Amino acid sequence: MRHYLLTLCLVAAVTYLLTEPVRKFALHIGAAPEIRARDVHKVRTPRLGGIAMFGGLCAGLVVARGLPELEGVFGGGQPQALLAGTAVIWLIGVLDDKFELDALIKLGGQILAAGIMVLKGLTILWLPVPGYGTVYLNEAQGALLTVALVVVTINAVNFVDGLDGLAAGMLCIAAAAFLMHAYRLWYGYGIEAAQPAALFSAVLVGMCLGFLPHNLHPARIFMGDSGSMLIGTVLAGSAISVTGQVDPDLLVQVTGSTRNATQTMVPVYIPLLLPLTVLALPLADLVLAVVRRSWRGQSPFAADKGHLHHRLLRIGHSHPRAVLIMYFWSALFAFGTVAVSANDGALWIVLGLMAASAGGLVLLLLPRFAPVRGVRGRAVEQAAPSDGGAAVTPSSVASRCR
Repeated sequence: MRHYLLTLCLVAAVTYLLTEPVRKFALHIGAAPEIRARDVHKVRTPRLGGIAMFGGLCAGLVVARGLPELEGVFGGGQPQALLAGTAVIWLIGVLDDKFELDALIKLGGQILAAGIMVLKGLTILWLPVPGYGTVYLNEAQGALLTVALVVVTINAVNFVDGLDGLAAGMLCIAAAAFLMHAYRLWYGYGIEAAQPAALFSAVLVGMCLGFLPHNLHPARIFMGDSGSMLIGTVLAGSAISVTGQVDPDLLVQVTGSTRNATQTMVPVYIPLLLPLTVLALPLADLVLAVVRRSWRGQSPFAADKGHLHHRLLRIGHSHPRAVLIMYFWSALFAFGTVAVSANDGALWIVLGLMAASAGGLVLLLLPRFAPVRGVRGRAVEQAAPSDGGAAVTPSSVASRCR
């Protein structure tokens, strides 16, 4: 585990150090667009945070390649395939952050990036289906399934990137859960094919951790599409690697039965269901947005202010609390999925993480901490006296709004 932690820390350090120069560069070239009606922030904030995150990704892969313990990971070409695909999607994101590309152009870029990953060898080869066994896919089926997973995951992450620190924190939690699962497959069961997925997850955790200090409320920089599409691609690459590359027959040999092998692979046995487990909230947000916009006669790609995080703000939660609620829900989904396949030794650790997440949710939703509904339907929270010594109350807020 130490080589994964070393890579994680290096990626986090590089991403953190690069973010401030990238912020100044974004301001210099004017990559700080005007505030739109759907935006939550009130001050023009630069984008292009994905540049720093991509720098951390490249640095992590370069250093990992030089570590003797990870030398075998690069033999199969999966890291090279991930790097090629993320480079394409990152470039599309950078152009969008600066020039606001059309939604269909971005969708085409996502498909292109996924296709490059397939051509380079990062593709789904088989699916272990519970109660049935292993379903082997032909080349066309594997390619289509891989492209679908990449596109769905990218857009699920992109849809949830609406509050300061939200997308980076949720993906950090998801990647940490995935790292635990992939590392257990490799170290606990001796399946070396799970090493690339563990490496990708460690890199993703480092990218998110390094960027978060700059992105927490109030954010000094946004990751933009260059960042959200990038981390979505890396997470999808981890899922593809551990699901489509780890031969279920090896698990049968190690665990002693098909039933045990299937249980081991449950968190990722069908990659199309990955967003429902690790990215359940972003995917639900994506589906609701498409239905909502289509019902109104709008394009599914048209932006609005009806996402889940917007609704949390409208009912009165503060910006940091809305983000924390989403964090805790993500942790419950992610670690709950891992707990399904955890053995007795790891189960207590995962259950402890789930209990901490549930406790945080309960604390945030207790009546004594709930937002106070103000007049005219506005939700405000009681605050300490400030700016003149007067406490912020529903009546005072109402008078300011007149």
